[in-house]
Amino acid sequence: MLDKIQNDIKDAMRAKDELRLSVLRMLSSAIHNREIEKKTKSGEPELSDEEILAVIRSEVKKRRDAVDGFTKGGRMDMAEKEQAESKILESYLPQELSDEEIEKIVKEVIMSMGEVTAKDFGKVMGMVIKKIGGQAGGNRVSAMVKKLLI
Repeated sequence: MLDKIQNDIKDAMRAKDELRLSVLRMLSSAIHNREIEKKTKSGEPELSDEEILAVIRSEVKKRRDAVDGFTKGGRMDMAEKEQAESKILESYLPQELSDEEIEKIVKEVIMSMGEVTAKDFGKVMGMVIKKIGGQAGGNRVSAMVKKLLI
């Protein structure tokens, strides 16, 4: 994954695509910072692809929050820039599951647990998130679990 990002940085330089280049450099920097953080904590210098995807998701979330803030503040030019950056970052994420697929997985987890109530929300969420493996946002999963438990 990191090699792909590095190669895309080179391609963006050749194509003189300034926006893509700056976004990918920022992403590379964020990944490098996470590697340093991980190395200090556990001594392992390399990030797995899953950890790199977590960094990308975090950066996408930052962009979405910025879009909301700029839109509320009336800065549509900045909101559009953040939206464009978000789209570039999202291209590195795996395809998200549809609502139907999420619902199916949530139902499977609930069935495997047997008798569940609204109090078991946390347990159900934990199992569903493990099963989905980052292919859907936590908010979407949470909404589906609430819908099916209540």
